[in-house]
Amino acid sequence: MDMIPLHKLFGAEIAGGVDLTVPLTDTQVADLRSLFDAHGVTVIRHETPLTDEQHIAFSRRFGPLQRMKMLNMFDKSGPRLRYPELVDVGNLDSDGRILPDNDRRRQFNQGNLLWHADVSFDAVRATYSMLSAHVVPPGGADTEYCDLRAAYDALPANMQKSIDGLVAEHSIWHSRALGGLTEVSEAEKATRPPAQHALVHLHPGCGRKSLYLASHASHIVGWPVDEGRALLDELIGFATQQRFVYRHHWRVGDLVIWDNQSTMHRGTPFDDTAHARDMRRTTVLEAA
Repeated sequence: MDMIPLHKLFGAEIAGGVDLTVPLTDTQVADLRSLFDAHGVTVIRHETPLTDEQHIAFSRRFGPLQRMKMLNMFDKSGPRLRYPELVDVGNLDSDGRILPDNDRRRQFNQGNLLWHADVSFDAVRATYSMLSAHVVPPGGADTEYCDLRAAYDALPANMQKSIDGLVAEHSIWHSRALGGLTEVSEAEKATRPPAQHALVHLHPGCGRKSLYLASHASHIVGWPVDEGRALLDELIGFATQQRFVYRHHWRVGDLVIWDNQSTMHRGTPFDDTAHARDMRRTTVLEAA
């Protein structure tokens, strides 16, 4: 497969040699997994988007898939997409219309503009996210990614030593509150209890140490809340310096795969009251 670097530290575009519309061989799966682990962010461009069936079939080759349930409580009209393996990362309702200003799904999705790793709020973490662009608004509605391995490597040695062994608690409701969704019932909160994860881990695929950060991280276990949040804010600020960031400008047909255990990402704002955005994501989970 021909590779084009996207950033001097991480990220690559596959320029040829793989056709995702047909079943992959075991060798292709192993080669792609190695690429995903090495590069952190991998871009595969197509003239037209994969069908939902092709998208899901490709994703399943890399592990079990998350089944969508988070927005069910907010979407009384039913999901827009027919497959529960697809996460709807757009601004459309089940009839294909742009969500109104007062829709809770719009409030919920504001959290996607914060730096995060998908599913860090669950005990079973995500490995790869695979996002397919079906409708791209004017300007592209870019997504930014940062390399948490390079950020860890660049930390002063005394900081690396001080944070090794720390554990952070992650909650979807923490990040959604930061995004403005504060009116959440206790019953709703109970559907997604918090999870705890090491702040620094050895990435199983590439063998490098990496930070594991997200806006979902609410505090450091065993620390006063304010002190833990100050440390998390400091680390996120360090890891999202421009030298660690790749910005992807979307085209219809793009499939972008990122490793949630070595990167964070965030959406960028666009006029989502006037322009449609249809993005569909599968999320591969690590073994329980």
